[in-house]
Amino acid sequence: MSDPTRPKGPKIIAVANQKGGVGKTTTTINLGAALAKQGAHVLLVDLDPQGNASTGLGLDPHQRSLTTYDLLLGEIPLQDVVQSTGIDGLLIVPATTDLSSADIELYANEKRSFLLHDALRQPAIDRYGLDYILVDCPPSLNLLTVNAMVAAHSVLVPLQSEFFALEGLSQLMLTIREVRQTANPGLRIEGVVMTMYDARNNLSLQVEKDARENLGELVFRTVIPRNVRVSEAPSYAMSVLDYDPASKGSQAYLALARELAKRHASVSA
Repeated sequence: MSDPTRPKGPKIIAVANQKGGVGKTTTTINLGAALAKQGAHVLLVDLDPQGNASTGLGLDPHQRSLTTYDLLLGEIPLQDVVQSTGIDGLLIVPATTDLSSADIELYANEKRSFLLHDALRQPAIDRYGLDYILVDCPPSLNLLTVNAMVAAHSVLVPLQSEFFALEGLSQLMLTIREVRQTANPGLRIEGVVMTMYDARNNLSLQVEKDARENLGELVFRTVIPRNVRVSEAPSYAMSVLDYDPASKGSQAYLALARELAKRHASVSA
């Protein structure tokens, strides 16, 4: 039974697409940074064994002695794995390649699909006063991704403006439907955000047109442009908002954060 005296918890959003190279981690980092710069308190959970979100926010491997692996399988308290980033208001639970074996180990655990759900609902979460938790999922529909969906209130889908983009979406939608039916009936699709968008390219325009015709209001109005500053920022272990605040990529992620926050404000109103 839930404790009515506890503060209302943060919105948990899984950022997922089983197709690699769609801007998933880039979107998680920069959306988290944009929300934080607009006054929100955000926790980023790196659930990708590649650990790119951790690297992209400046955490060297030697700084990751405790990670999401320990949170899921080591029963380590949440406060022991949460770390600060260089961005005020943005915290992270980092990842390393240890997570690569987690999928196999999870199968032996009878609560295998609910480990992240339970970890993110520890009473210790209250001390951070979080508004959002963003979970960067691996580029596959494995047990780690299922854990994220069971833990989350919604799924944000980055969709690259390239050929075959919509084809890969159908399997993700089936997985979301299955999780909704079996483990998390409240799970919804937060929305689809077009990434790597080039308005000069007819293919980008066509993919956007197809996405809006097929998915309607689920597609965010904000699109993330193909922008060299967005691509360069991770090599400096920075979000694009810190690397080049005036860039088109930075402005796009700020706009996406505003649109996301407005959606949540209208839902809770």
